[in-house]
Amino acid sequence: MDKIRIGIVGIGNCASSLIQGIEYYKNKDIDNAIGLMHWNIGGYIPLDIEVVCGFDVDSRKVGKDISEAIFESPNCCHIFCQNIPYKNVIVKMGKILDSIAPHMKYHDEKLSFVVSEEKEASKNEIMEELKNTKCEILINFLPVGSENAAKFYTECALEANVGLINCIPVFIASDPEWAKKFEALKIPIIGDDIKSQMGATITHRVLTNLFKKRGVKLNKTYQLNTGGNTDFLNMLDRTRLISKKTSKTEAVQSQMANRLKDENIHIGPSDWVPWQKDNKICFIRMEGNIFGDIPIDLELRLSVQDSPNSAGVVIDAIRCMKLALDRNQGGVLYTPSAFFMKHPPLQLTDEEAYKLVEDFITENYIEETPTEIKNYVKNNLK
Repeated sequence: MDKIRIGIVGIGNCASSLIQGIEYYKNKDIDNAIGLMHWNIGGYIPLDIEVVCGFDVDSRKVGKDISEAIFESPNCCHIFCQNIPYKNVIVKMGKILDSIAPHMKYHDEKLSFVVSEEKEASKNEIMEELKNTKCEILINFLPVGSENAAKFYTECALEANVGLINCIPVFIASDPEWAKKFEALKIPIIGDDIKSQMGATITHRVLTNLFKKRGVKLNKTYQLNTGGNTDFLNMLDRTRLISKKTSKTEAVQSQMANRLKDENIHIGPSDWVPWQKDNKICFIRMEGNIFGDIPIDLELRLSVQDSPNSAGVVIDAIRCMKLALDRNQGGVLYTPSAFFMKHPPLQLTDEEAYKLVEDFITENYIEETPTEIKNYVKNNLK
């Protein structure tokens, strides 16, 4: 099989976990590849993914080979594959725009960003790098709240004819105007906001669906999260959280028979606890009523390494996008987006999305339009 040539914007913890994972699974086979949702997707296995370019704005990463940059501060993710061979992929200076919250410049150097003094890249320079490296898929790992920067790199991907996987809660795939642009150019996009392999959102969604299927009326719920990585430090600036809270809240609201009032649902990051580093701790509480209108409440605590949790999904999203490229399939990939993302253009239950992605992988897929998908779900999966 051909290599899947990817580029990465933001060489942070998520990028580190993804690159470590690609290397880690090179020494595995289908029988001992613990932690993958799929070993083989359309003939592509993890070792077929090759990083060909990377962009960042931190002086400790820009100018270094990506195999070294992923271990530089402020990255603090769990190191499960330390011996990454030299890739001959030098991290290039990107565009800052709103990708750095002001308070991130004033913390301890190990925890915040140290902005490179190199001249910021222009759109033409980013596009030239994508084209020269023959990049097929661009992964957006920018910090939460990077609205302008995310749109800048989206434009670069469109003009360079490169597929986009938008892993952050800036609404690109789920914005009809952006979606039309990808469809018009027959460039695939998966988005928005990556849904971790076994994280707070997927757990909360499954429990919400369980309440609904078992006839339990859900009255109130919250999801509180703490962590110690730069993602949580960045989100101390609450002005950067508007789309993040929308994404996480809608991911859960979409699974309910009847939407909860705003005052009865709270989902979002809660605080930054430095010593947690890349460990994320989630607290979920759900209050409802069962048979006889009797009260019930559920409380759950989930502890997980945050960045590998996302990389375990991105590694599948990359290979699904490669299948779309092989099939000359452009525009929003609705079913992969519904399975892999918190805020896809079309929300499905995780059970429905799983079945449709399995069909997508095996070429038993339907036309990727909302109408066809809704009809298929209604007639076959309900």
